[in-house]
Amino acid sequence: MNKHIIPIDLKKSYRLINHGPTVLVSSRHNGVDNVMAAAWACALDFDPPKLTVVIDSETKTREFVDKTGLFVIQVPTVAQINLTNQVGSHSLADDPDKLKKAGVKLFKIDGFDVPFVAGCTAWMACKVIPEPHNQNTYDLFIGEIIGAWADSRVVNENAHWSFDKADPSLRSIHHVAGGNYFATGEHHKGS
Repeated sequence: MNKHIIPIDLKKSYRLINHGPTVLVSSRHNGVDNVMAAAWACALDFDPPKLTVVIDSETKTREFVDKTGLFVIQVPTVAQINLTNQVGSHSLADDPDKLKKAGVKLFKIDGFDVPFVAGCTAWMACKVIPEPHNQNTYDLFIGEIIGAWADSRVVNENAHWSFDKADPSLRSIHHVAGGNYFATGEHHKGS
């Protein structure tokens, strides 16, 4: 595991996606891993910590999440724009080598049987809180965050981001349409 990865208190884990980044959703079923990009994910609650994410019913990720009830939300970086675009544009159903072609490297965290994407700056392991109507009608999943970690080069132990003090390649990204992204900008404090 990357030496910069630190655990984050679950009650503060919402801060890892509170700024609205594009995320990667990873899942595993029967020894097969998949990763997809998602622009619609957000924090939902503090205790227990929860988030929401839209996982399209036509994706392999959705199939795996439906079968296992587990997934990981992670925050990709500027350095991973091409990877993010590739996993968001290609299906594992059509291309079994999708992850390899996109350059996805996965790692494990003890106690969690889900794949984590290397190179991201935050990871949240989640278990599905079943809401069949929302899942089937809107593709909307609620996940309870059961483990959270971040890259200490850009996130401190209180889950506060410091993009302006870190290498710009570690900034999170925001998909705006057509394969175009914005990087998270400078920090400004309100009065």
